[in-house]
Formats: sequence, structure tokens, C-alpha cells
Amino acid sequence: MEKIQHKIIPVNGLNMHVAELGEGPLVLFLHGFPELWYSWRHQILYLAAQGYRAVAPDLRGYGDTTGAPVEDPSKFTTLHIVGDLIALLDAIAPDADKVFVVGHDWGAFMVWHLCLYRPDKVKALVNLSVAFVPRSPEMSPVDKFRSLYGDDHYICRFQEPGDIEAEFAQIGTKEVLKNFLAYRTPGPFYFPKGKGFGNSSDKPTWLSEDDLDYYAKKFEQTGFSGGVNYYRAFGRSWELNAPWSGAQVKVPSKFIVGELDLTYHIPGTKEFIHKGGFQKYVPLLQEVVVIEGAAHFINQERPDEINRHIHDFLKQF
Repeated sequence: MEKIQHKIIPVNGLNMHVAELGEGPLVLFLHGFPELWYSWRHQILYLAAQGYRAVAPDLRGYGDTTGAPVEDPSKFTTLHIVGDLIALLDAIAPDADKVFVVGHDWGAFMVWHLCLYRPDKVKALVNLSVAFVPRSPEMSPVDKFRSLYGDDHYICRFQEPGDIEAEFAQIGTKEVLKNFLAYRTPGPFYFPKGKGFGNSSDKPTWLSEDDLDYYAKKFEQTGFSGGVNYYRAFGRSWELNAPWSGAQVKVPSKFIVGELDLTYHIPGTKEFIHKGGFQKYVPLLQEVVVIEGAAHFINQERPDEINRHIHDFLKQF
């Protein structure tokens, strides 16, 4: 880990922290919630050893990236995040024609939109956990989750600025992170007001105490608002993405999901992924992998498998 280099790069009004290692074709790794560049520690070391330049930023609002207006959730839409990524690529790889991109959770969501907006920038992608979902003109995603699961669903609970942050403060940063990272129930995640996680989960076996301490230290410094703002901007992103209704992602793609991942068990998702819908909207989708017995944070829970899956796909190009 001490070999990994850390830099602060001015991009799109932010000072973006990136971790990188290796030389060769660039692979950009995008993390999700509640995570950091650190979520890709296993993949950075592995891909660098295989002859790639592995780069993982702390995304807008996270970790050591500073300058994001965390008091304004409207500044966390897909257009803002992809704008950050384009500026980052221009800064770190000005001569690169196209790069590889790997995303997980919100990072995967942003990778899909990067490829919708700027397919000219991406050679191929591997996304984990979150499949491409075509925009529904009828209903915003927040309204959809509310209609499916009610107001206690975590995405609905995250909408009111300051509300969930106050509850997290009462629970404690390290306890919040441990409970999120340990979640492996295939069903929906509820966070009833005033009831927290219901009970305290054990630390997952794939996460060391030092790992958990690193996450906790960074979120103690920043708070959770930056990460939660991605959920608060969900509806605004849906509005702004109206011009891309029906658009396809035309980039060679591989998708990996854990069998127990809560995203895989949203009603209609399995059918969409396996019965032609996914392929229709991502026509260059080459492979779908379901990791048996794995949950949401698969790049950390099953690093060796995920490393091989990523490398096996990228080396084709």
C-alpha cells in the first residue's frame, strides 16, 4: 500500500485527491457509497502489477477531495460528476485517446453516464453491482423506490438535508460504516426514523480493523453529506437526463454482481439483466457474471475473483 502515490489535482472547481500506481494503459476506478478510493486498494495493486496505470479518485464530496459545495445537493448530479471525470482525464492523461473505466455502486452509475455522454473517452468498462437502468419518462427513481418500499427505504430517508446526518451522528461514524459495509441481506434496506440500523452488525471478515479505521477517520473529517448528496441529486439527475431517454451505452462492457447484492433483488432487475433488456440498452455488453454467495461490496469481499474478472476483460483490448 505504501507504493501507492497520492496527488491533489485541480479539476472542475475541486481539488481532487487521486491514488495511483503503475504504468501502462490507464484504468480509472470509481467508488460508491459510503466509500473512498481505498475501496479499490486490492484492484490498484493487482492491475498495476499487470502493467496498467491504476487511478482511483475520491469523488466529489468524499475523502481528501475538497471544494465541493456540500451544502447544495443540486451540485451532485450525473452531469457534475461526469464533468469532474472529464476534467480529471484531461489533467492526468491529456494524450490518451480512450481509457478503461471500472465502477461500483454510485461509481458504476457514473460510469454508465460517462459512457452515455462521452463514449469517445472510454475504451471499455467493467461495472459492479449497479446495472444500467434506462431512464423512465414516467417516474423519477426516488418516486419509484418510494412506491415500491415506502418512506422508510434508505433512499427516501436520505432525501431531507441534515436529517440522516443527525441520526448518523447519534450512532457514531465507525458504527455507521461498519453496518453499511456488513449489509448482506438480499432484500431492501430500511432505515426507520429514530430506529437506526435496528441492531449492530459484526465487522465483515474481509474488512480489517485498520481498514475500518481508515474509512472512519476520513468520514469523521468530512461527514456524510457529500456522499448522501448523490441520493439527494437523484431526482435532479433524472430531470436533466431527459435528452438521453432511450439512449444506448455503446461501449464494450462487462457486468459483475453479487448473488446477495440488494441491487440485484430490486423487482424486475434480474429479468432485465438476464432476459434481453440489459443487452438492448448496452448492445456491446459481452459478459454478465453473478458471484455466488457474495453481497454488495464485492471488490473488497472477493478481491481475487474480481481482480481476475477485470483483468481478463481488459486484456482483450
